[in-house]
Amino acid sequence: MMKKNNKIISVFISFLILLVVLMAGGYIYYQDSIAAVSKESKLIAFEVKQGESAYKVLHNLRTSGLIKNETTAKLYLKLNSHLGDIKKGVYELDASWNLDMILTHLNDGRSALNDDVTITFVEGDWAKHYAEKISDVTNLTYDEIISYWNDETAIRALMQEYPFLTEELFNENIRIKLEGYLFPETYQFHRETTVEEVTRRLLNQTNSVYRELNKAVEHSTLQTQLTTHQLFTLASIVQYEASKVEDMKMVAGVFDNRLAKNWLLQSSVTVCYAIDKTKEDDWTKCEVNPDFESLYNTYKYAGLPPGPILNPGYDALLATLQPTKSDYMFFMADVYGDGTVYYSKTLEEHQAYVNKYLR
Repeated sequence: MMKKNNKIISVFISFLILLVVLMAGGYIYYQDSIAAVSKESKLIAFEVKQGESAYKVLHNLRTSGLIKNETTAKLYLKLNSHLGDIKKGVYELDASWNLDMILTHLNDGRSALNDDVTITFVEGDWAKHYAEKISDVTNLTYDEIISYWNDETAIRALMQEYPFLTEELFNENIRIKLEGYLFPETYQFHRETTVEEVTRRLLNQTNSVYRELNKAVEHSTLQTQLTTHQLFTLASIVQYEASKVEDMKMVAGVFDNRLAKNWLLQSSVTVCYAIDKTKEDDWTKCEVNPDFESLYNTYKYAGLPPGPILNPGYDALLATLQPTKSDYMFFMADVYGDGTVYYSKTLEEHQAYVNKYLR
């Protein structure tokens, strides 16, 4: 009898141990399931639409990679029913937040972002950078933006309203056809927008600048006659090569001199665009690849590239239209020092500056 009781006690104790282990394991699994999906902070735009149920929101959180387990999240919501009053709107959620923090945020309608977003494009931004910034905060995707900016039918329709867009844009060698014409400025867009609406906003600003440039044409100091497309193309190179207005005018003058003599422009910034590397990526790759095969490479091909290499600002455009006249044929910037630009009339003088400041 004693042995039988001991056996029962032993089984009971084993059951209790198993139950404790299972409960502990379940608790650990539960806690892990409602923990943050990442230790690293990463902001993700998340939208709660009108009429969506709390469970639908949890499903969307899971597919957006913001929570680990939808089933566990439903259980958590049942245990914390006060967090079920989720407000519609667009929110910025962080992948490093746990489930409680996310639901608390979604319950506070004041945390929802405005329907409008502000985007600043700076002089020298490439079209691809524009597309990245726009797609980060609106409903548009990077691919649909770039596709529209290369769409001949769409561009031909835009040409009816924007006189600076010309047939030269349809050169098959141009990487992004509207590169150079997307004016750098601060804009406000609706989060829910269309690529045409965004593009027109950018081109409207360019049109205002274009009208100002037309007033300055009669005071142009260019030796070489440039089409509108060529002006925007050369201005984009000037924008990349110089940061100060006085240097923009001097650099534009050097390029004008070289074009007048049919010299190669030999601008390393065109190599940057050719190999798709910005200064921030790796500036040295632009300097050590003068033989890179591309019609954008002005070390290999005379004249101007097929199109702009970035989106220039007003100062660069005006400097290109009204360059400072000089006998200089070369220039170089002390990129490792204070950025001073040194100008030369001969290759020997230029090489001396290079050896002094860049070697």
